[in-house]
Amino acid sequence: MKNVVITGSSSGFGFLAAKSLAEKGYKVWATMRNPDSKNAEKKQELEGFNSNIKVLELDVTNDASVTNAINKIAEEDTKIDTLINNAGVMYVGISEAYNIEQVKQQMDINFYGIVRTTQAVLPYMRASKNGLIINTSSLAGRLSFPYFGIYNASKFAMEGYSQALRYEVAPFGVEVCIVEPGPFQTGLLYSGPKEAHDEVLADYGDFKDVPLAVLKNFEGFFNSEDALSPQVVVDDYVKLIETLKGERATRTVSGIDYGTVDYNEKTQPIQDALISDVLQMEHLLKY
Repeated sequence: MKNVVITGSSSGFGFLAAKSLAEKGYKVWATMRNPDSKNAEKKQELEGFNSNIKVLELDVTNDASVTNAINKIAEEDTKIDTLINNAGVMYVGISEAYNIEQVKQQMDINFYGIVRTTQAVLPYMRASKNGLIINTSSLAGRLSFPYFGIYNASKFAMEGYSQALRYEVAPFGVEVCIVEPGPFQTGLLYSGPKEAHDEVLADYGDFKDVPLAVLKNFEGFFNSEDALSPQVVVDDYVKLIETLKGERATRTVSGIDYGTVDYNEKTQPIQDALISDVLQMEHLLKY
């Protein structure tokens, strides 16, 4: 039985992915913060849903929490086949009005959190010469949207890291893939805090109310018949896991794409050609 570790399993894509993968026969380590307190009901629901699911405490912003959880999983199962980095939060507001501490918090969850979990699983994956890491990005990791600037930055960072890592760990039999969801109703929309710099908000006048209007617009879309189910993203996770090694796409856009598919098709060949040139240079330096 293959093992899948999912971060941020208390809600959204992570919660649905745990159920879907367990139903397909995978052993799922559904990790989350506070499984014995704030998220106790989520833990009970997941573990009661299917015996293949085991809920475990993991806070992606805490080094010790990540290391302890991954080591515990490896001790029990000896190997980790797939890591789905799903945990995340979205800061939406006047970019100038977020203070530096808030920016660090956004990056700590959405970017450093992925680095932590990735560094924790890679030794096990390299040892077994097999593994798949799926990093959940966003259209906002490729396209910039006003009032999403801090969130954009965290997802752009993730994309750059994931793209480079994909080449670095390939010789060890490990693949890194990126999933870029469009707008879905997952609870992420209002997950970020209010901007800290009130004096900056005051200077923006009526413009300070635009971010909330943007969120309300998305909320209206989520309640419309045009809204897509978050299961679309989960199905893309499953497809990547079940695709043969070496045939998995670098990036998978899920749902409404706002032109991201076209953007990726234009830029990925440039990226791949660059890497090909770099690898050729490395080969020549050996002689």
